[in-house]
Amino acid sequence: MTAPRVMIYVQHLLGVGHLHRVAAIARAFARHGWETLLVSGGMPDPTLHGLDGVRFEQLPPARAKDASFRILLDETGTQITDEWRAMRIQKLQDIFDRFAPDALLTELFPFGRRPMRFELLPLLAHAKALVKRPAVFCSVRDILVDRTKPERDLDSIAWLQDYYDAALIHGDPAFVPFEKTFPLAERIADRLHYTGYIVERHSIPQTTAGKGEVLVSAGGGAVGLPLFHAALAARPLSAAHDKPWRILVSPHEKPEAVEDLRRMAGDGVIIETVRPDFSGMLRHCLLSISKAGYNTVMETLASGARAVVVPFAGGEETEQALRANLLADRGLLQVLRESDLNPAKLAHAIDLALTAPRPDGPGIRLDGTDETVRLVRSFVDRRT
Repeated sequence: MTAPRVMIYVQHLLGVGHLHRVAAIARAFARHGWETLLVSGGMPDPTLHGLDGVRFEQLPPARAKDASFRILLDETGTQITDEWRAMRIQKLQDIFDRFAPDALLTELFPFGRRPMRFELLPLLAHAKALVKRPAVFCSVRDILVDRTKPERDLDSIAWLQDYYDAALIHGDPAFVPFEKTFPLAERIADRLHYTGYIVERHSIPQTTAGKGEVLVSAGGGAVGLPLFHAALAARPLSAAHDKPWRILVSPHEKPEAVEDLRRMAGDGVIIETVRPDFSGMLRHCLLSISKAGYNTVMETLASGARAVVVPFAGGEETEQALRANLLADRGLLQVLRESDLNPAKLAHAIDLALTAPRPDGPGIRLDGTDETVRLVRSFVDRRT
């Protein structure tokens, strides 16, 4: 019996969280015996590891110019053109045709990534027209960004109903129901399936690094410098002033900025690039200080680490702050608003986190990778 085949599309535009989340899903499919293809349209990410058993296709990359996501640039920093779009449409469809998947997952779209509809709508129409069409799914996190243009929600519903079998929501409705940030969810309730949160739980690196340390991180995007500067200045003001600290910087940060951090650091502080064993380090660190991206927060909850998070608030982003504040209400972490980020307030948040009990389980579902595979398999099996 031939193995089922799944193709997963992801386009990260600013940070790399979307890419790493779907990589965890891809690994789960491979672990369950699927032939798995991960197609990325974002900039290549040197921190992406552990794709053994997963095929990987890199499209000609694109990124957002800034947090507004309104202008897309190619790998040379040039604004993309209609010719570039036509080229991507063809390459994406060629990849799809060669692989001939039984299941197709598009990350975030149709609830986001509207700038990529130029290539996704043709792909979805092409898949729908096949005699043996694949089961088609949207892979979407629990919380959407602030809906400043409600008419776009109607587009999302129309596209979901036209092209998709289901939306796989990577969250727990007992914690955050999808309708909290997508008010029209009731109209498509029959297509919404919750998976639990996505956390890599099967290939956690074993490491002794980070034991008893304060870990400061900001994910894989080049957005961490304000947090790193505040952390270095907060260290002598905090109860962890005599503990070892480790700052994990993105490989996308400018080398001169990293050298400035090293000059500021002083004794007892390690400055190094983001490590593939970060999730293992979290399990025995003293404290995690980080941005509040979905992946980092879920890895931190799964590890049981004490934590201070500073949600990203650029552009129209509200997702990180909403999730972080709900978790803080449960006593699972400390939140410091980005607008309040200064050494004194960060030191205070650190002290609060260190005096609080270590979290004893998050009380929310963290089985999202395996449940995603199970749900997709159930739809594919109905077609055979």
